Amino acid sequence: MDTKNIQRRYDVDWLRILGVLLLVPFHALLIFVQDPNSVVFLKDTVDCIYCDRVAGFIDQFHMPLLFIIAGMSTAFSLAKRSGWQYLRERVSRLVIPLVFGLAIIVPPMTYITQIVQGKTLTFWQHYANFFTLGSDMNGIQGTFTPAHLWFILYLTVFSLVALPLFLLLRSKASQGVIQGIARFFEKPLALLLLGFLVAAAGRTEFLGGMNPIHYFAIFLSGYLLMTNERYQKAIDRDWPVMLLLGVMLEALRETGLPVTVDGTLPRALRDVAMEFNRWAWLLAILGIGHHLLNRGGKVLDYLSEAAYPFYILHFICLTAVSYFVVQIQAIVLFKYMLIVTITFGVTFLVYEGVRRVMPLRFLMGMKPHRSQPQGVRQALQAV
Repeated sequence: MDTKNIQRRYDVDWLRILGVLLLVPFHALLIFVQDPNSVVFLKDTVDCIYCDRVAGFIDQFHMPLLFIIAGMSTAFSLAKRSGWQYLRERVSRLVIPLVFGLAIIVPPMTYITQIVQGKTLTFWQHYANFFTLGSDMNGIQGTFTPAHLWFILYLTVFSLVALPLFLLLRSKASQGVIQGIARFFEKPLALLLLGFLVAAAGRTEFLGGMNPIHYFAIFLSGYLLMTNERYQKAIDRDWPVMLLLGVMLEALRETGLPVTVDGTLPRALRDVAMEFNRWAWLLAILGIGHHLLNRGGKVLDYLSEAAYPFYILHFICLTAVSYFVVQIQAIVLFKYMLIVTITFGVTFLVYEGVRRVMPLRFLMGMKPHRSQPQGVRQALQAV
């Protein structure tokens, strides 16, 4: 299938939306997990093992799903744009919201953290300190962090690095190779072999859970899956097996089977299996989504536009809501449900304000509103 003729699919839109909406319940779980590697900007005093386990399960596929969807969406974007048009679109869609978010949205989140820690400083004192580098980049000490916007930062870099390859893959000269690769992966369970490459990238252990090599491999895989319709046919056929494999590997992860000393072959095999688990879940989710979610409607139209600004806004809303809720004397379940419910409401309320203000739409990477005159829309889209 020529990538220039790709038609947008509703199931891809729905999976992107569901992946973004899942951020709120996922990050809310981490408020009740005291593991220092589970970074949110405000924690309750309770350490909930059930929250930890549920968050650990979601973490297996959540960000990989957003990156593979981003790769698939890149194929849609390039289908109707030249390379230069795509780069301009990436600037308006990624770079501008990233700069805006780092300057305006992230500092208040880390300021709340400083207040909770008992530090006495004004917001502007914190703001000046925010743009300095600390020993790490989690932002807990008030120094610089991309926070949740690391996803946008990665997509910006990935888009630039991968563009020459994507342009090569969509050229007429590459179609024979594309067809041959697709015919190979169309065979039963052959897509599992691609998972070994993704798993190997994940075991490079570069930057831990934010491994750019791993996510770049997933991003490229997403684009590859859109280069030929045979891939989706293979996923539609094999997703039940992928789901079963994912369940089995997840059970292995949960049992915490003993391994030998670090660095030995048994441990290495187990670690690769855990990374491979992510790939199995991704293929299962893509198959289920294509089977159940391939339909449009007004709700999809609304949420498709809302998803990206919702991603940018949700974390500051979650942090502000959590600041008040964690002070309530109540059971974890009640506080968790309260945080999730209020955060959803507040984030969508803020979004409703943003979508009505033209400069804010621009800063959030949104397209000009349809009510704008055609000449205005064209001028803004050309920025």
